Amino acid sequence: MFCLQMSLWLRPRTQLCSVSRKSVHKLASLQEATMLPPKKVQSLLYPFSELEPYLDRSVDRAPFQLFHPSLEDMIKAEKLFYSSPSHHIDYYLSAERMDHAPALKAPEVCFIGRSNVGKSSLIKSLFSLTPEVEVRVSKTPGHTKKMNFFRVGRTFTIVDMPGYGYRAPKDFVEMVEPYLYTRKNLARTFLLVDGSVGVQKADLIALEMCEETRCPYVMVVTKIDKCRSGTLLNNLVNLQDLIKTHTTSCFPQPFLVSSYHFLGIYLLRCFVAHVTGSISLTDTFQS
Repeated sequence: MFCLQMSLWLRPRTQLCSVSRKSVHKLASLQEATMLPPKKVQSLLYPFSELEPYLDRSVDRAPFQLFHPSLEDMIKAEKLFYSSPSHHIDYYLSAERMDHAPALKAPEVCFIGRSNVGKSSLIKSLFSLTPEVEVRVSKTPGHTKKMNFFRVGRTFTIVDMPGYGYRAPKDFVEMVEPYLYTRKNLARTFLLVDGSVGVQKADLIALEMCEETRCPYVMVVTKIDKCRSGTLLNNLVNLQDLIKTHTTSCFPQPFLVSSYHFLGIYLLRCFVAHVTGSISLTDTFQS
């Protein structure tokens, strides 16, 4: 029944969008995901479901599932990540300073994180339905040196920020802090943390910077496929405690993702579409 409902929802969608399959990830869209066993589909859409059975009974599950949209909502969000003549998705430009940043009116979300946390890989996964959009990914930490702006039609903009920590640009603070403080159309900052190592000292400094701006932000736990469930659970619970006790502007729910296995990508797309006002949700616990 689960897969049947998915196929019925997606059927009209596939007739509208024509995408070259040559360089598209095999799990880029929800339609591909429905071909897998239901349990696997569940873990792709809601990665926390795989960890929940291993949590101690004393741990409150609610903060990990506040944003729990329906499959229909995820499909609506996915449509925004297909490029078309009337909805063009493209890399726009790069900027080293705020005075070089484009004056775009659409809502923006930006992604920041420690060098080698998988930030560019995550953005590439978000745009995987539009393979012509070039998101440069490197195995060398600190590859991103500028603020890179990607326009998603007229709906919103995604900004790939330079990484902090190892091999970060010397002027990282001068580049990023003014953006976070002054960008009026910034709808949400996504602060990435490596799930295999947990919160590092540099992450705490970035978190403090986000708190000082008093702009809403959310934590994203990357590389959840790179470690054992016990390690990930321990790091996730510690992160949740940090959010609960040391933040005021952070969304209570951390988002779990794996760019390689596409875990959590559909959910994150939906959250981006939601916080930029691009879709209206029909079913979720809390927005």
